[in-house]
Amino acid sequence: MRLTQQALEQATAVGVNTDESPELKLAEDKFARAQSNMADQSYKHARMRAEQAELDARLAEAKVLTAKSQEQLNVLNTRITRLRKQLQLGDAQ
Repeated sequence: MRLTQQALEQATAVGVNTDESPELKLAEDKFARAQSNMADQSYKHARMRAEQAELDARLAEAKVLTAKSQEQLNVLNTRITRLRKQLQLGDAQ
């Protein structure tokens, strides 16, 4: 349960929110069910739900980090293109 809680916190820390990430919403729902299972002493179900929630949270985190990396890559590619154009103009003179 602790690992699941940490995965949820980590996902939130990198900028994942439930409005934009159905995976995080799903993870939170599964974690709530896991906590309910723990209260009912249904430990096997609690463990299964907690593991699923952890994986969903990690998926949500990975998707956000991938999107941020793609944005950074796009910015760098734009800068490289701009520099190449400047170099071509300099060579033409």
